[in-house]
Amino acid sequence: MKKIEILIVDDHPIVREGFKQVISETNDMTVADEASNGQEALSLVRKREYDLIMLDISMPGRSGLEILKELKTEYTKIPVLILSIYPEEQYAVRAFRAGASGYLTKASAPNELIFAIRKIVKGGRYVSESLAERLTYYLDQDASRPLHDVLSDREYQVLLMLGSGKT
Repeated sequence: MKKIEILIVDDHPIVREGFKQVISETNDMTVADEASNGQEALSLVRKREYDLIMLDISMPGRSGLEILKELKTEYTKIPVLILSIYPEEQYAVRAFRAGASGYLTKASAPNELIFAIRKIVKGGRYVSESLAERLTYYLDQDASRPLHDVLSDREYQVLLMLGSGKT
């Protein structure tokens, strides 16, 4: 049986190691490669095929969303699971609009990660139950939607940095 070949893209080595450990405990998956930034990931994807890419949404330089958009322009069929420390619905909506197949926070349980990978590789989409509930509420609020929802991805990123005290 062919194993699911995964590319992990995250700028934190300890996070990549954690994901590798979780995946190594399965019989049907393997981490084929890892990258610490988006450019490395794009270079690897151009050299070989993967069954799934696990992509951090927030990395130095180009964000995961920017990399996702570029990946989806060149490789429309490759499934991408976005990993984020942000539980906010706005990030998930932006990720799905950019072509993500799934969205999972890094606070998720290891078995949820494995379930998400299997579902996405079979052609499905994945979002956690708690986030799905918040997303439906969020998407139902058309007219009363906050103004920050109309910002571009980069504008929203800058707004969040300003809000956290960065200049």
